[in-house]
Parts: sequence; structure tokens; C-alpha cells
Amino acid sequence: MSKYDFTSRPNRLNHHAEKWKKVEADQELLPLWVADMDFEPLPEIRQVIRDYADHHVFGYPYASDSLYQSIIDWEDRQHGYKIDREAILLIEGVVPALAVAIQALTEEGDAILINTPVYPPFARTVKLNERQLVTNSLRNEEGVFRIDFEQLERDMIEQNVKLYIFCNPHNPGGRVWSREEILAVGQLCRKHGVLLISDEIHQDLTLYGHNHHSFNTVDDSFKGFSIILSSATKTFNIAGMKNSFAIIENPAIRKAFYKRQLTNNQHEIPTIGLLTTETAFRYGEEWLSELKPVLEKNIDFVTDYLTNHTKIRVMKPQGTYLLWLDFSAYGLDHAELFQLLQDKAKLILNDGLTFGKEGKDHARLNAAAPFETIKEACQRLEKVFG
Repeated sequence: MSKYDFTSRPNRLNHHAEKWKKVEADQELLPLWVADMDFEPLPEIRQVIRDYADHHVFGYPYASDSLYQSIIDWEDRQHGYKIDREAILLIEGVVPALAVAIQALTEEGDAILINTPVYPPFARTVKLNERQLVTNSLRNEEGVFRIDFEQLERDMIEQNVKLYIFCNPHNPGGRVWSREEILAVGQLCRKHGVLLISDEIHQDLTLYGHNHHSFNTVDDSFKGFSIILSSATKTFNIAGMKNSFAIIENPAIRKAFYKRQLTNNQHEIPTIGLLTTETAFRYGEEWLSELKPVLEKNIDFVTDYLTNHTKIRVMKPQGTYLLWLDFSAYGLDHAELFQLLQDKAKLILNDGLTFGKEGKDHARLNAAAPFETIKEACQRLEKVFG
């Protein structure tokens, strides 16, 4: 018997939900794009927010010892990563942390490498900070993204790469990189003097028996040139609360990062972000364990249904609730594809081209919604593309 409700779809209309904004003007639309979940939240998170409203004065907060300990305990319990408090720096989000790291550790014109297709803010943040963007294409091998390590090394050498932004687990492919792959990445960085930022915000959402390996747990020497970014926000659907953390073991890198945080005035976290993060990590383990089979059921359904009823090719994720859909078999113009998705299927999916040139003819679908919603989305896709 399930303790938590993953079948009811909360009403998010007129609640300033970015994911549902277009639906307010056209209620036939079904939004499966922005990476947040259409599930009821962890009850303890609702309660801590009520308590905050009832009992707090809304002034400047500080991060409690118990919050830091909840992060330390979660990383140890869930991922076998033992960290000291001094290695943790709080920041409002992983994307702001990317900008801080780029500004702190590189100069304008320096080359920064990413694997594409990948989460759009990676490229955007590099470009807006006047750095040189180097893209290394992932290879789709039998429906699984893999890194071309020979090309990766050539890119590092030929482009004089200073910093590598690595996505683990990968968005949009849902790839949970193996220990061997992460070891190879780290060895190349160490060999060529490349700093690495590992975006691990989806670390808790591994599926189908796959295990997340945090970059620094693969080889202790990697701690000397890395920044690990993560948060409770993706796991527990509290992105609007604004709190993430950077784990920086190297004191010199940590000092440079924190100095840039202060320069940008990005060192303050809202009280509600502090409270909900600690609550999630202290009380959310059982909720997460119930969530994962729900996501797996949804992903299995999408994969099987679209494979059997359409020519859409589905990259089945090993982690995350995001599916990478390939519509190339239809031979459509990319703009025409998204016109059909919105006007005929009445679905809002992420445009694949925003993830890089490899995203042509692709879309990203968010499967973190009640099963009936996912079933309806698949039926809509069949009507248009079946």
C-alpha cells in the first residue's frame, strides 16, 4: 500500500507555474516540458512551510548546523560520498553556481567544453560570460549515449580547454555514467590540466538498478580539480525554493568560488530554501523510494507505446524522468514538427535544438506526472504520428 499520492494531478493553473503558463491561455494543451513534477509534494515539506508562515518573522536567515549535517548525511547514505562541512558552499541554484565557477576559474576567451546535446543553460552561460564554447558530441549507440573519448581528448588538446562542464546523470539522455566512464573523464582532465564541474542535480533519480557515482568518489585525486553541484530541488520538486550546494574539496578553488559569490552578492539563501532542503533530506527517503517505481512505470509505458504505435524512437533513460524522443523517421522540417506537436497533438515538449545541433528532429518529454496524464500524452502522439 502506497503511503504517498502519485495518482492525483495537482491543479497548477494560475499558480505562477512556468510549466503550465501556456495552458492558462489554451486549456487543451498538456505541458510535459519544464523539468519539475506534477505530483503532490512530500507532506513534511508542506508542513515546514506552514510552520514557517505561522511562526517566523521574515528577516535575514542563517544556515543551521543541522542543515549542513543533513547534506553530509544524505551524500554519505545515498551515494557513499563522505564530505566535511567546510567543503560545502550553499548557493541559490546549480545554474547560478555554473556562472560563479566560470567567472571564478576562467578568463574571457578561455575554452570551456560541454557534451552535446545537453541542458541548454550550459551553453548559454558559457557564451554570456564571453568564453569560447567547445562542444563534444555524444554518440547514440543502440539507444544509449556514449562519450567518444578519443575525440574528447583531441578537443581538450586542440582547443586548449580550461574547464569541462560534465552532466551526471545526463540531461536530456538520462544516462547514468558508469564508474569506468567517469574514471576515464577524470584521467583526461588530470592529464591535460582541465578543471571539471560535475552537475549532479539528478543524482538521486537513478532508475532500473543503476547507481550514481559522484565524480569525487571514483578517484580521490579528482577532488583536487573539481566542483560538484547538486541540490534537493530536482529530487523533491522544490526548485522554486532556491537552494543548492557546491562541494569543493580543494581549498584554493573553494576560496576563488566563494570570493566570486560575494562579488556577485550570491551568498544569501532564502529561509524557505534552507528549511525545505533540510526537511527533504531528513524525511524524504521513503517518498523517493515510492516515486521511483512510478517513474519507471511511466517511462516503460511511453517507451513501449510509442515504439509499438509510432515511428518515434525513444531513448529510455537510466536515470531522471526525462525522455529524449527522435522524430527523424518522419522527415519533417524541425519547425513543422513542433508546430504539429503544439497545434495538433496539443503537447508542450522541450525543443531538441535548444540542447545543441544534435537535437534536430528531437524533443524532450517529462514523464513525472500521474500515469493517466502520461497515457493521454502518448495517445495524442499516436493520433498525429501513428
